[in-house]
Amino acid sequence: MTTTQESPTAAGSGANASENFKASASSQEIADTPPERVAAIVTDVLKGVHDAIAKHDVSYPEFQAAKAWLMAVGEGGEWPLFMDVFVEHAVEAQVAASQQGTKGSILGPYFLPDQVRLGSTCKLPRRDDEKGTPLVLSGQVRDLDGTPLGGAEVDIWHADADGYYSGFAPHVPEGNLRGVVVTDDEGRFAIETVQPAPYQIPTDGPTGQLIGAAGWHPWRPAHLHIQVRAEGHRPITTQLYFAGGEWLDSDVAEATKPELIIDPQDDGTGIRRSTYDFVLESA
Repeated sequence: MTTTQESPTAAGSGANASENFKASASSQEIADTPPERVAAIVTDVLKGVHDAIAKHDVSYPEFQAAKAWLMAVGEGGEWPLFMDVFVEHAVEAQVAASQQGTKGSILGPYFLPDQVRLGSTCKLPRRDDEKGTPLVLSGQVRDLDGTPLGGAEVDIWHADADGYYSGFAPHVPEGNLRGVVVTDDEGRFAIETVQPAPYQIPTDGPTGQLIGAAGWHPWRPAHLHIQVRAEGHRPITTQLYFAGGEWLDSDVAEATKPELIIDPQDDGTGIRRSTYDFVLESA
């Protein structure tokens, strides 16, 4: 039987991301921002828009085009995609200024909660014929004092060797290349997976139209998404990138950091291995 490989659409990815965000937001504490802070932030955001209009002498046809585009983003369910690609990195950088420990990065739109729990030495769920170079990521989770954090959760998810995520690409099985790895008593883990490929964000919707109109590229470098959690500690959401990877210096989401680049080496058997330790601060 032949399986048709169908690329994820912007509308499909947007719908999945929106549904997931709404579900997670309903179970999390949402910021209760006082009116004066709302007014201050919104006033400055609007001032930035007004200043840009004046600086670039925006015309009515350009304003109407922008208005139509904003409506299309909403109707297409692409706000999670747009915000995660173009805005989240600025918020993450601001929050990171007050954090210690491992450098963070953006969550992105492709996180899915409640994935299968795995032991400290494990293989991520995958298809029997999963393509890609074998990769083993090992390391340790510690606190700022160097104390190992046994029982910490290393929640990991990433694209496959063609750049597709499970839960967002119709041809990829649910839960593929996703899992919550629980560290051993010494905070250690070793995760067997495959090296992901770079991918372009969906470009068949209004977000892609903006990228094309601006002459930008839509590519993200290959990366592993990781969220590390331990009781009594501040969680870290981050991404690990690959040395020498394509698009590493021009990530459309502007989320790469030098501290987050790993350089896996072949161990002589065709398996690439890399070590990365995570350090969490107390909550």
